[in-house]
Amino acid sequence: MNRLNHTYATPAVNSTDIFKVADSPVVSMPSAPIATPDVEMNVHTLSSENLPWLCIVWDDPVNLMSYVTYVFQTVLGFSKKKATELMMQVHTEGKAVVSSGEKDKVEGDVKKLHTAGLWATMQQAG
Repeated sequence: MNRLNHTYATPAVNSTDIFKVADSPVVSMPSAPIATPDVEMNVHTLSSENLPWLCIVWDDPVNLMSYVTYVFQTVLGFSKKKATELMMQVHTEGKAVVSSGEKDKVEGDVKKLHTAGLWATMQQAG
Protein backbone atom coordinates (compact mmCIF):
# COMPACT_ATOMS: atom_id res chain seq x y z
CA MET A 1 0.00 0.00 0.00
CA ASN A 2 1.05 3.41 -0.76
CA ARG A 3 0.79 5.76 2.14
CA LEU A 4 0.43 9.41 1.48
CA ASN A 5 2.13 11.73 3.81
CA HIS A 6 0.18 14.95 4.17
CA THR A 7 1.51 17.98 5.88
CA TYR A 8 -0.90 20.68 6.83
CA ALA A 9 0.14 24.23 7.35
CA THR A 10 -2.01 26.32 9.63
CA PRO A 11 -2.01 29.92 8.52
CA ALA A 12 -1.50 32.58 11.12
CA VAL A 13 -4.70 34.43 11.98
CA ASN A 14 -4.69 38.05 12.99
CA SER A 15 -7.49 40.30 14.19
CA THR A 16 -8.27 41.71 10.73
CA ASP A 17 -8.90 38.34 9.09
CA ILE A 18 -12.36 37.56 7.77
CA PHE A 19 -14.13 34.46 9.02
CA LYS A 20 -17.00 32.50 7.53
CA VAL A 21 -18.82 29.96 9.66
CA ALA A 22 -21.03 27.38 7.91
CA ASP A 23 -23.71 29.31 6.02
CA SER A 24 -23.46 32.43 8.12
CA PRO A 25 -22.61 35.79 6.62
CA VAL A 26 -19.03 36.94 6.47
CA VAL A 27 -17.93 38.69 9.64
CA SER A 28 -14.92 40.95 9.88
CA MET A 29 -13.06 41.22 13.14
CA PRO A 30 -11.67 44.73 13.65
CA SER A 31 -8.10 45.05 14.85
CA ALA A 32 -8.74 48.21 16.87
CA PRO A 33 -11.32 48.73 19.59
CA ILE A 34 -14.62 50.17 18.47
CA ALA A 35 -15.06 53.80 19.43
CA THR A 36 -17.93 54.57 21.75
CA PRO A 37 -19.65 57.94 21.86
CA ASP A 38 -19.08 60.25 24.79
CA VAL A 39 -22.80 60.40 25.47
CA GLU A 40 -24.18 59.14 28.75
CA MET A 41 -27.45 57.29 28.34
CA ASN A 42 -29.95 56.91 31.12
CA VAL A 43 -32.03 53.82 30.57
CA HIS A 44 -34.97 53.28 32.87
CA THR A 45 -36.24 49.76 32.98
CA LEU A 46 -39.80 49.23 34.10
CA SER A 47 -39.95 46.37 36.48
CA SER A 48 -42.20 45.36 39.31
CA GLU A 49 -39.63 46.89 41.65
CA ASN A 50 -40.06 50.46 40.41
CA LEU A 51 -43.73 50.63 39.47
CA PRO A 52 -45.86 52.81 41.76
CA TRP A 53 -48.38 51.42 44.21
CA LEU A 54 -52.06 52.35 43.92
CA CYS A 55 -54.62 52.94 46.66
CA ILE A 56 -58.05 51.84 45.45
CA VAL A 57 -61.32 52.69 47.18
CA TRP A 58 -64.20 50.30 46.50
CA ASP A 59 -67.92 50.96 46.50
CA ASP A 60 -69.69 49.66 49.58
CA PRO A 61 -73.34 49.42 50.61
CA VAL A 62 -72.79 51.20 53.94
CA ASN A 63 -71.23 54.64 53.52
CA LEU A 64 -73.19 57.60 52.19
CA MET A 65 -71.82 59.45 49.18
CA SER A 66 -71.55 62.65 51.23
CA TYR A 67 -69.46 60.82 53.85
CA VAL A 68 -67.10 59.35 51.23
CA THR A 69 -66.62 62.85 49.79
CA TYR A 70 -65.91 64.18 53.30
CA VAL A 71 -63.32 61.44 53.95
CA PHE A 72 -61.56 62.14 50.65
CA GLN A 73 -61.32 65.81 51.65
CA THR A 74 -60.25 65.40 55.27
CA VAL A 75 -58.10 62.26 55.08
CA LEU A 76 -56.52 62.62 51.64
CA GLY A 77 -56.65 66.40 51.30
CA PHE A 78 -58.66 66.65 48.08
CA SER A 79 -60.66 69.73 47.16
CA LYS A 80 -64.43 69.36 47.37
CA LYS A 81 -64.62 69.21 43.55
CA LYS A 82 -61.95 66.48 43.21
CA ALA A 83 -63.34 64.53 46.20
CA THR A 84 -66.80 64.59 44.60
CA GLU A 85 -65.42 63.41 41.24
CA LEU A 86 -63.61 60.49 42.89
CA MET A 87 -66.67 59.61 44.99
CA MET A 88 -68.82 59.53 41.82
CA GLN A 89 -66.27 57.27 40.13
CA VAL A 90 -66.43 54.89 43.11
CA HIS A 91 -70.24 55.02 43.01
CA THR A 92 -70.64 54.50 39.23
CA GLU A 93 -67.64 52.31 38.36
CA GLY A 94 -67.32 50.45 41.64
CA LYS A 95 -63.82 51.70 42.43
CA ALA A 96 -61.37 54.57 42.01
CA VAL A 97 -57.64 55.05 42.43
CA VAL A 98 -57.33 57.77 45.06
CA SER A 99 -53.56 57.84 45.60
CA SER A 100 -50.35 56.37 44.24
CA GLY A 101 -46.67 56.35 45.03
CA GLU A 102 -44.19 54.53 47.22
CA LYS A 103 -45.43 51.43 48.99
CA ASP A 104 -45.12 52.92 52.50
CA LYS A 105 -47.13 56.02 51.58
CA VAL A 106 -49.92 54.01 49.96
CA GLU A 107 -50.05 51.60 52.92
CA GLY A 108 -50.56 54.62 55.16
CA ASP A 109 -53.39 55.92 52.97
CA VAL A 110 -55.12 52.52 53.03
CA LYS A 111 -54.89 52.38 56.84
CA LYS A 112 -56.33 55.89 57.17
CA LEU A 113 -59.23 55.03 54.86
CA HIS A 114 -59.90 51.81 56.81
CA THR A 115 -59.94 53.82 60.04
CA ALA A 116 -62.57 56.07 58.43
CA GLY A 117 -64.64 53.00 57.52
CA LEU A 118 -64.03 52.87 53.76
CA TRP A 119 -63.15 49.77 51.79
CA ALA A 120 -59.65 50.30 50.39
CA THR A 121 -56.95 48.07 48.99
CA MET A 122 -53.56 48.56 47.42
CA GLN A 123 -51.88 47.01 44.42
CA GLN A 124 -48.88 47.66 42.28
CA ALA A 125 -49.49 49.43 38.98
CA GLY A 126 -49.09 47.50 35.78
